[in-house]
Amino acid sequence: MRYYAEKLSGERLRRCYAIAPPRVKQYLQAEIDHVLGRLHHDDTVLELGCGYGRVACELVKKASRVVGIDTATKSLDLGRQLAGSGLPCEFLGMDAAATGFPDNLFDVVLCVQNGICAFGIDKTRLVQEAVRVCRSGGRILFSSYAEQFWPHRLAWFELQAAHGLVGDIDYKSTGNGVIVCRDGFRAGLMRPRDFQMLWMKLGLTPDIKEVDGSATFCESVIV
Repeated sequence: MRYYAEKLSGERLRRCYAIAPPRVKQYLQAEIDHVLGRLHHDDTVLELGCGYGRVACELVKKASRVVGIDTATKSLDLGRQLAGSGLPCEFLGMDAAATGFPDNLFDVVLCVQNGICAFGIDKTRLVQEAVRVCRSGGRILFSSYAEQFWPHRLAWFELQAAHGLVGDIDYKSTGNGVIVCRDGFRAGLMRPRDFQMLWMKLGLTPDIKEVDGSATFCESVIV
């Protein structure tokens, strides 16, 4: 998560999404639409790695309350600015793998847009923390990229690199679902079998869906 806190936060992060090609913007909206379809109007939602509130400010239109956490101060400040005072949306500086929230606090805990890989933190700890703060009967939702979306994902990162938002692509190290930039960025993806193995390791029952041909979602109801 240090990369986003130190190199890609606030307006720089927002610019990455502003320049996204049409197919990538379709993917980003499809993720939001999928999550919205899983929410109820009385849900309290926690988003792990909320950035500048791109997703949180959409989810709050349906959920009763959304809390977004991140380690990037500039992104959190921009999120508060964009949300204003009229939305029940809160942005807090916290570690997604050790939030400090009480147990069983949220109805839904989500981590979208490949945060499970992009954060660069232990995936097991991240999912365990999501489970801990989710109430019994609530649900956790994590997403990654679908394998067939690779050409669009790579083209998007190449565009970000061309605009100086991330480092140049290290093509020798990039491939097989992993993108590496020369400034330290590195993120792979979670294939369905990866989600299944991790969820089973943690005693969770995975519900895995492909959305839009671009995203892989793994969801579990917390017992």
